[in-house]
Amino acid sequence: MKRIHVVEDEPQVARLLASGLSYKGFEVSVASSGTQALNRIAESMPDIVILDVMLPDIDGFEVCRRLRRSHTNVPILMLTARGAVADKVVGLDCGADDYLTKPFDFEELLARVRARLRQETHPHSPAKKIIVGDLVIDLASRQVWRVGQLIELTKHEYDLLEVLARNAGQVITPGIFFQRVWRDDLDVGPEVLKVSICTLRKKLNAHGQANLIHSVRGIGYMLKPA
Repeated sequence: MKRIHVVEDEPQVARLLASGLSYKGFEVSVASSGTQALNRIAESMPDIVILDVMLPDIDGFEVCRRLRRSHTNVPILMLTARGAVADKVVGLDCGADDYLTKPFDFEELLARVRARLRQETHPHSPAKKIIVGDLVIDLASRQVWRVGQLIELTKHEYDLLEVLARNAGQVITPGIFFQRVWRDDLDVGPEVLKVSICTLRKKLNAHGQANLIHSVRGIGYMLKPA
């Protein structure tokens, strides 16, 4: 039985999620604050976390950051009443895997949970490392180095880089990124991709190295050795 940890301070929403997910065959635990969630997740790692942004102590963005800093790769689906692109970018850059705006349809949430769990159950890469010039990507640990320097990336930054690296020298269109990184999430558009690529590019070039990610006007992006 797959375990889901729900982090939600609105009692009615928490009850809805707990009862609905339990009925669908999941083992569900609930936390009403960020601190409580971090403690419980550390004690018993769930298969997926459903995380509200607006919490009474530390917000969901910070909870997500702390989980990723602890090298936890548990899938995170963020829930929020906010709908602005900037907030989606923050959530995804914190390391969230998906983003759903309230009010949400329970069946859509359930479909996203199942899709994420399927992805985690069936890893797709038989290779161990990808090397492009002075860039090294360890697929097993999801760690990235450039000229021997470890680069800290968020979940979506890493996923973007992996798509580019697997197709080094080829132009990748926005549609491919949306499909492979955001699973065709209709809430994610060109601005999210643009901001994410910009941030990733800066991290890869942080120590003065030449640019690896190139924009191809009107088409997409390409990774090639400097």
